[in-house]
Amino acid sequence: MTLTKENVIIGFVGTGVMGKSMAGHLLRAGYQVLVFNRTKARADELIQMGAVWLDTVAELAARSNVIITMLGYPKDVEEVYLGNEGIISHAKSGSYLVDMTTSTPALAKKIYDEALSKGMYTLDAPVSGGDVGAKEARLAIMVGGDVDVFEALIPIFTFLGKNVVLQGQAGAGQHTKMCNQIAIASTMIGVCEAMAYAKTAGLNPEKVLKSIESGAAGSFSLTNLAPRMLANNFAPGFYVKHFIKDMTIALDSAQAMGLLTPGLELAKSLYDKLAEQGEENSGSQALIKLYLQKDQ
Repeated sequence: MTLTKENVIIGFVGTGVMGKSMAGHLLRAGYQVLVFNRTKARADELIQMGAVWLDTVAELAARSNVIITMLGYPKDVEEVYLGNEGIISHAKSGSYLVDMTTSTPALAKKIYDEALSKGMYTLDAPVSGGDVGAKEARLAIMVGGDVDVFEALIPIFTFLGKNVVLQGQAGAGQHTKMCNQIAIASTMIGVCEAMAYAKTAGLNPEKVLKSIESGAAGSFSLTNLAPRMLANNFAPGFYVKHFIKDMTIALDSAQAMGLLTPGLELAKSLYDKLAEQGEENSGSQALIKLYLQKDQ
């Protein structure tokens, strides 16, 4: 079956910081969208836009033929997909299941195998771009799964992101997201140290940022998160606790492959310290607080 706006019913599970924006884009694009979130209030805006609220994942799965999940942790993904009241137990044969959570490659493969045995098609499709990328529909979407399934879902992905790449078989999307998080981890250390250095040297950090963000030091974190640091804006576009989760997955995967990742290990140790100080629900840019504690 060719997927069109007329024959697709999208079930969206997880309407948090990023999921709400993503589901909103699909509604504005004209898709029928059913929603579920553990905290219903976080779906209120979508319901006002025309989304249909369902009380359980099982009911949502039974009434959808494309199901997208944007959850917090691998344990949430496992429960939502593989639990007795989960998606695979209640979705129709022929349904398309897309997990956009950052989760483990091994779990992505497990979900793929279990879904395939029930006649369902799956992709692991984690994203990068944070709250800004989600709001502006320009996420990078890293996909693992079968080519024909990927091609069938491209029209939906185009309303969520601008850089959508099939990386390989099931689990490849999650492995690619680990590469992304490893690169960000060390970059965030550099951004924080650069801003702390500018401030300690008596420079105007905003002017320093203007000079360096377009040069060789340029990065997403420098352009988008450094200004938040300087404005003492630590609201979560991406939670510290979720970044720690991602780094843990990356470290475990790297260790299993025998790969050394000392930069990643250092970044995780710093974020662990930040979380211990009560910042687990802050945005990842709150790492700057470790460097400027004497000024607070």
